[in-house]
Amino acid sequence: MELAAAVVTKSCNGGDYCHGDIICWFEEVAEKADVLQTETLVRILELNRGIEYLKKWFGGIEIVRRDMDGPAIESLFTSMVPLASHADLEPYILRIADGDTAPLITREPIRLLSLSSGTTEGRQKYVPFTHHSARTTLQIFKLAAAYRSRAYPTREGGRILELIYSSKEFKTKGGLKAGTATTHYYNSEEFKIKQEQTKSFTCSPEEVISNGDYKQTTYCHLLLGLYFREQVEFITSTFAYSTVQAFRSFEELWKEIYTDIKEGSLSSRITVTKTRKSVLRIVYPNPCLASKIKSICEELEGNNWYCLIPKLWPNAKYVYSIMTGSMLPYVKKLRHYAGDQLPLVSADYGSTESWIGVNMDPSFPPEKVTFAVMPTFSYFEFIPLHRKKNQNTGSNSGDDFLEDDPVPLSQVKVGQEYEIVLTTFTGLYRYRLGDVVEVAGFYKKIPKLNFICRRKLILTVNIDKNTEKDLQMVVEKGSQILMKKSSSKAELVDFTSHADVTKQPGHYVIYWEIDGEEVEEEVLGECCRVMDASFVDHGYVVSRKANSIGPLELCIVEKGTFKKILEHFIGNGAALSQFKTPRCTSNQVLLKILNVCTVKRFLSTAYA
Repeated sequence: MELAAAVVTKSCNGGDYCHGDIICWFEEVAEKADVLQTETLVRILELNRGIEYLKKWFGGIEIVRRDMDGPAIESLFTSMVPLASHADLEPYILRIADGDTAPLITREPIRLLSLSSGTTEGRQKYVPFTHHSARTTLQIFKLAAAYRSRAYPTREGGRILELIYSSKEFKTKGGLKAGTATTHYYNSEEFKIKQEQTKSFTCSPEEVISNGDYKQTTYCHLLLGLYFREQVEFITSTFAYSTVQAFRSFEELWKEIYTDIKEGSLSSRITVTKTRKSVLRIVYPNPCLASKIKSICEELEGNNWYCLIPKLWPNAKYVYSIMTGSMLPYVKKLRHYAGDQLPLVSADYGSTESWIGVNMDPSFPPEKVTFAVMPTFSYFEFIPLHRKKNQNTGSNSGDDFLEDDPVPLSQVKVGQEYEIVLTTFTGLYRYRLGDVVEVAGFYKKIPKLNFICRRKLILTVNIDKNTEKDLQMVVEKGSQILMKKSSSKAELVDFTSHADVTKQPGHYVIYWEIDGEEVEEEVLGECCRVMDASFVDHGYVVSRKANSIGPLELCIVEKGTFKKILEHFIGNGAALSQFKTPRCTSNQVLLKILNVCTVKRFLSTAYA
């Protein structure tokens, strides 16, 4: 029963791996994923003997005993410990935040608490962050880098333009540091190991990453990235949103950056002393580079910034970030910036609670990427989901799935959709993650997952049930009309939605921010109609025809509205590297921003 522990230790205890070594390790893991999963669970339970949360379910029973083998322990655990949500574990986590040092959910001391982004649930949640969290982050980064290097070899000694951001940490009542998981990682010894031992080095010093003001950090990332433009091997950020946001900013800031490069100066917009000092130690007057940047940017401006990345960073091999789920809408803009030749590589599958899977096939486009589950990181279960066939029952359960009992990793089936359940080294037990995935295939004994959507229903008024994925498909059809038929070739910058039930009948509201010249009203009206007609959910179609759901409303908001939403979340403790635009909101602060910034409204005539 020590194999899982040995594998975790071997792969996380330093930087001895070359790329071939860590891939060989994963090959070994893939051969015995079923055994390793059982041993991972046993190891978690051994390390957390007698904790309060498990005593609640086991009483005086000792679950890990010499007379029981791994499968028997696995069976006892899943039969006695119920599935849990964050709400079930939150009382224990809050006690830890308040200073309770008793072994409540784990025997490993919890000295850090991660904050979820809050964009999915509407509020930030505490999640335990331990040394294991940082170790597995380092491990998956090394493994993913090895697979990327096989597909897109990079030069030794090159640099990475990492658009990464720390946010401010604070102390809980009990004196624990709380902040985003990315902030904890960037402050960890594991991140320092990565920086020291990888063959490529980030363009920005720690004082830039930890600035705390995302606008100042972005400016410095771009400035320093251009100083090292010939050395940059790839561009990366946590989410695709951050990359798009950075290059949209560059379109506005490039003349100021050009001046700083020419004169070896630093814009007065950088006000944090430690950041200014660290950047000014690197920059120097470089009129030749400045002239080249100016010439390229004047050409790019005339071509709507197409191919911005390869023009400015000619040796970059790819762009790397999370591009699945709610990030998919930004892929089109990223492709515009990357041009036809520079690959977009989707980063690995993780959450604040645990890393889940690695992208073994970085040459696959983001729309087709799969993730091989990491069987030594957590113990995984999968709840089989079946989409409801008949949705006109009048039920408003808030879900679009029927479910069966959870199955272990070894029993999942290709083509079946599941919700992921985690038991982690950090103190989460049979924790429902809320992510819906589909098993696309296997690599040896490891399932490869497609991310489908968050299970949480986002749009419902009556008997209608539409997920984030449904909304994305509808908005994509509307945005195609926008690009094809508007005389200015306008494009969609960002969007969100709201189910408005303040008046009867209730109806959907979709908010769009558009980049481009004034768009003809008849085109926007058609976009609204097409979106309304594109919802295929039976409950929605029936309700629209019966007028128990009103016409879809399209609201056009002024430029910069979604930046205001970003700044609202960052003001509440989120980091740019963690931010995801909420695709549906009932948050009254956000709705006030959206409605105040609305400049045009259209109602659909699809069912008139």
